[in-house]
Amino acid sequence: MREDTRRWIEGDQARCWHPFTRQAEWCGRGHEPLVLVRGEGSWLWDSEGRRYLDGNSSIWTNIHGHAHPAINAAIQKQLGKVAHTSFLGFTHPLAAELAERLCGFFPAPTMERVFFSDDGSTAVECALKMALQFRLQTGQPTRNGFVAFANGYHGDTLGAASLGGVGRFFEHFRGMGYPVHHVGSMDELRNLPTENIAGVVIEPLIQGVNEMRPWPAGMLADLRKWCDATGVHLILDEVMTGFGRTGEMFACQRENVIPDFLCLAKGLTGGYLPLAATLTTGKIYDAFLGAADRAFYYGHSYTANPLGCAAALASLDVFETEKTLAHLPEKIARLASGLAALKSRHPLVHETRQCGFIAGIELRRPDGEKFPPGERFGEAVCLAARAHGLLTRPILDTIVLMPPLSTRLEEIDHAINALDLALGQ
Repeated sequence: MREDTRRWIEGDQARCWHPFTRQAEWCGRGHEPLVLVRGEGSWLWDSEGRRYLDGNSSIWTNIHGHAHPAINAAIQKQLGKVAHTSFLGFTHPLAAELAERLCGFFPAPTMERVFFSDDGSTAVECALKMALQFRLQTGQPTRNGFVAFANGYHGDTLGAASLGGVGRFFEHFRGMGYPVHHVGSMDELRNLPTENIAGVVIEPLIQGVNEMRPWPAGMLADLRKWCDATGVHLILDEVMTGFGRTGEMFACQRENVIPDFLCLAKGLTGGYLPLAATLTTGKIYDAFLGAADRAFYYGHSYTANPLGCAAALASLDVFETEKTLAHLPEKIARLASGLAALKSRHPLVHETRQCGFIAGIELRRPDGEKFPPGERFGEAVCLAARAHGLLTRPILDTIVLMPPLSTRLEEIDHAINALDLALGQ
């Protein structure tokens, strides 16, 4: 091990606290975490010079690959002007342009306003607070609860965590946030009384943290109809699914659904910088006009950060110049064929699940029984895949495969081959 690698690991283990990490193991004797130092295209390099395909897009964020020249240039250009200005009482050109372009993905007049924040959790928090304040300011004060779907995940801030249906993440904080009903299907939803519901929140087309499980086709359109009939706001969490992941720019476009709130983050900047956006309708925005106490008193220091906006605009440009969405069907088909081959070769592959360029590979015993949680079999396979040049993470024993949209066909094959070899071990 190089001396600088050793120094960085020792410094990390002495002071850093990592998300979703068993710190006792991370800091344990003999554990040598990867120190990632460079990226180019779909690849990452560690401090020892080893190369890995970024199989989960650096936690589902990277869209066009690392060190993309157009996005790099846009950030550098903005750095030559100003890195950050307050959005409280001021504006700047890139925020105005980005808001216009985001709304432009939907027919007018539908998505008409954009509230910028920092990440997926805060994008969802904005939608929840807007939905509640809208009810208070339109004479519906008893509509103060939400509906979310079982095993969903919408972030870790307290309001967003209220919606979470994954016990191991949220059970410690249950009951500390908003009142939330959790349902498992549209049939359960239809049986709920609606007089106290402000909004229903869903990850459209596919649930991410629920081991990459797609919803039935047509379910989202049915949910929109139910919301229209009951007056409940539809809040779409497209933090994972947005920006091409499902094959459409936004997942809701697959079923021609327009939400009342659309929450975006992760891929918004191409995976470069923290930036989030909550889109909503003119009707909702209008309810916040008038007296001072009707304003939306919520915000963050780095709201609409100019560098983030520059990266986001450049990312949207790359979608056009590189025809990203047009090239996706071939890649999605290649991923599907690779997953099918993997399942046919390995009895431990219980099921593969795919929605666009998002895939989950569920591992079980050959008899179909789940592995005991303590075995952490998915983690072991992902660790073995590193030796074959692939970085990704499991959700329990479901391996996530979600590389950047720019990933080439032969790189998809590399990822499948790495998992093939890892499973063989």
